[in-house]
Amino acid sequence: MERLMATATVGAAPGIGAMSKGRLYGGVSMIVLGLYGLWAFGLGSRTSDGVKSEFSLNLTTATGLKAPDITVPAAATAIVLCLLAAAMGVIKLARPLSKRVNGTVTGLFFVFYVLAFLVWATAAQTLNVASILEATVLGAVPLVLGALAGVLGERSGVINVAIEGQFLLGACAASFCGSLTGSLVAGLIAGCLVGALWGLLLAVFAQRYLVEQVVLGVVLTMLATGLTGFFYERVMRVDPEKYNSALSFAKVQIPVLSKIPVIGPVLFDQNVLVYVTMILIAVVHVALFHTKWGLRTRAVGEHPTAADTVGINVIRTRYVNMAVGGLLAGLGGVWLTIGLNISFNKNMAAGQGFIALAALIFGRWSPVGALWAALLFGFAGGLSNAVQPLQTPVPTAFLTMLPYLATIFAVAGLVGHVKAPAADGQPYVKS
Repeated sequence: MERLMATATVGAAPGIGAMSKGRLYGGVSMIVLGLYGLWAFGLGSRTSDGVKSEFSLNLTTATGLKAPDITVPAAATAIVLCLLAAAMGVIKLARPLSKRVNGTVTGLFFVFYVLAFLVWATAAQTLNVASILEATVLGAVPLVLGALAGVLGERSGVINVAIEGQFLLGACAASFCGSLTGSLVAGLIAGCLVGALWGLLLAVFAQRYLVEQVVLGVVLTMLATGLTGFFYERVMRVDPEKYNSALSFAKVQIPVLSKIPVIGPVLFDQNVLVYVTMILIAVVHVALFHTKWGLRTRAVGEHPTAADTVGINVIRTRYVNMAVGGLLAGLGGVWLTIGLNISFNKNMAAGQGFIALAALIFGRWSPVGALWAALLFGFAGGLSNAVQPLQTPVPTAFLTMLPYLATIFAVAGLVGHVKAPAADGQPYVKS
């Protein structure tokens, strides 16, 4: 009996130790960063001599009710925020926390720390917070669409690492067809269709020819990069007015909602693609978790053999889901050109397809979770663009890296804490 108890204790020790170390490292890191912020942001020369920071909460284009600007003493506010950030580390060290409470504490730490940084960066200047929020929403649109494409694929057992390539193909096709025909709808359809075809191509190679899916996704992305680059150089760049003009859907104001202070113009005075993305999040979530099709899709992604036993066509389900997912990724590419009134350029996706994959993992293979992750990464990009003109001592190159750093830290923090569908990346061969 004593031997059994000793064995059980030894077996349990690694788990407990790992948990304690995680809490220790996380708490100490928060305290150290909070104290560093106290020194750098609150006691630094940039916030000395009674300097104040001003924050505007209204877009310059806002036409409804407007919120008053906020002016705060830079040094005192930064000091309080950094102390609150350090306090989150103390709470983390004090006792073990549930997952929900731990997530809340970590989230509050980042909120306090980012606010302290903004107060410091905006010292003696004005920062338009509403413009950061709008940049967050606009930057999140392709990430959400790419993550939804990944959700549909991985929930049915196929890894889609080719989202970046689908973005490029969708952007190229939308700009070319829209310019050639003068029709935004034609560009939209072309971009979505080419994305769907690329998703179906990935599914065929993965399921019929059993190609390793991660390698396949990288190869297809490289192929899409080469194809779009060649087409741009040989056709679109030769006559940009005819083949690569900047087009965009007009903004559509939602009555009443667009007049809400701060968030109204940010969320409800956008073009139709933003609203379509919002609707697609709800549609995919409901379809995936509250319909027969969703149940079958999740069964195929978790246990394809059992799904086949009860009459579900595993291969067809994966083909259909990859085509639909590719269509959504193609729509993300359409957003990069037609959605933002930008003409196509080589490599314009700039890694956003891979960030969308990170949003998928960070969101735990859920449409709603992917939305929050996409907003986080979109905020990192918006923050980077907003802070650069403030001429802070932080190098511009570092600020440009913020979205990618946020991606790395977010995914690294989830290693061992999230689990993909059981059959993800495994081709199904019917016995």
